[in-house]
Amino acid sequence: MLKKIIKRSKKHSKSDSTLTEAGSRPPGSGTIVSDPNPNVVVNHASRPGQGAPSTNSSSPVVPLPPPMTTVEPLPLLRDAPVSERQNLFLRKLQICCFQFDFVDVLKSAREKEIKRQTLLELVDFIQSGSSKITEICQEEMIKMVGINIFRPLPPASHESTGQVASDPEEEDHYLDPSWPHLQIVYELLLRYVVSSATDTKVAKKYIDHSFVLKLLDLFDSEDIREREFLKTILHRIYGKFMVHRPFIRKAINNIFYRFIYETERHYGIGELLEILGSIINGFAVPMKEEHKLFLVRALIPLHKLKHVAVYHQQLSYCITQFVEKDYKLADIVIRGLLKYWPLTNCQKEVLFLGELEEVLEATQSAEFQRCMVPLFRQIARCLNSLHFQVAERALFLWNNEHIVSLISLNCQVILPVIFEALERNTQTHWNQAVHGLTVNVQKVLMEMDVELFNECQREFAEKEARAQEV
Repeated sequence: MLKKIIKRSKKHSKSDSTLTEAGSRPPGSGTIVSDPNPNVVVNHASRPGQGAPSTNSSSPVVPLPPPMTTVEPLPLLRDAPVSERQNLFLRKLQICCFQFDFVDVLKSAREKEIKRQTLLELVDFIQSGSSKITEICQEEMIKMVGINIFRPLPPASHESTGQVASDPEEEDHYLDPSWPHLQIVYELLLRYVVSSATDTKVAKKYIDHSFVLKLLDLFDSEDIREREFLKTILHRIYGKFMVHRPFIRKAINNIFYRFIYETERHYGIGELLEILGSIINGFAVPMKEEHKLFLVRALIPLHKLKHVAVYHQQLSYCITQFVEKDYKLADIVIRGLLKYWPLTNCQKEVLFLGELEEVLEATQSAEFQRCMVPLFRQIARCLNSLHFQVAERALFLWNNEHIVSLISLNCQVILPVIFEALERNTQTHWNQAVHGLTVNVQKVLMEMDVELFNECQREFAEKEARAQEV
């Protein structure tokens, strides 16, 4: 009887020790993955065997290595045995998590170089696709990327000095001294996103809404090199992760709202608009109502900002894409341009006239007729502008065959609106080039309808005579 009791107690102690070994973890090893299925993560050390049933019992579970306290060179991944490659990959990620002071070039120079070489090796490893990256490695890699790139951006020069904000085009932009490392981290993220071996079902757990929002926050970086990488990466994420598409559009929308109605300062508006240009190009027809609201509430109001010239090329492309997709939007766009038409900024007026020509290129006759009277009243004011570039750009509209055909179809309405402006140019405008272009436009209009032209000329002469009498 005594022997039986002793045997039972031994068995009990063995099962206890087994449970302790399975439930314990080395310091800094992170979450225990106790089930052979890598998709199941158990966070409770007291329940090591309660995960989902294993579907792939042959794949061994490799726990996270203990955290490294110093930066030391490790063996190359290609030289390591396949069984040790995952553990070595995780250790290399730990090296890449170390942060250094890049303002002082000489400080920790050896450690910085080890980290740089390790990052380069990881980029090559991901790009080669020589072996599949396990889920735990993907999770830790995205964590490492976040540790490196998600950081407080330095204040803009006008914020740190208290000076009045200057023109963004004329500012000396800040260049991040840590860029030699940041660039490789961005390259690693890009290679991971575009890799055919990356499973979106797994990757979306780590590249989630929070990750995307933090990426979008970085678009306000002064460093143009960083914004270019962010633009490419976000575009690739939008293309690969369909589940994130509505969220990304909404988040960009919110950035625009804050820029338009609150801060009026953001360095990445041009890059965000460039991404949107590709997104709008892929919109299905007929266009959804949410896309039309985005045009009206965000894109058109972007014209009212003082420094619109910084991102106007990208904005104009987005606007034109909308009109080409749905020609019925032309009236809304043209009236939006007229609403925000600059009064005292001549360079901005030249930009608006250029955009107007592109929009009119895609405008059909019915939509043109809805807005032609207010449109040509504004063009008439531009024709009489004392700034010769504004007057010249307005007169260049008559070089466009499609616009001339639209004017010809509606000459009875348009000619009386602009005749006086043209006549005043021929009589009083100081610039010889503007004078010559005006005469050419008058000839074109006369050929369209001689009788109407003569009638307008007679009315103008009578009006001038009455003015002289007064």
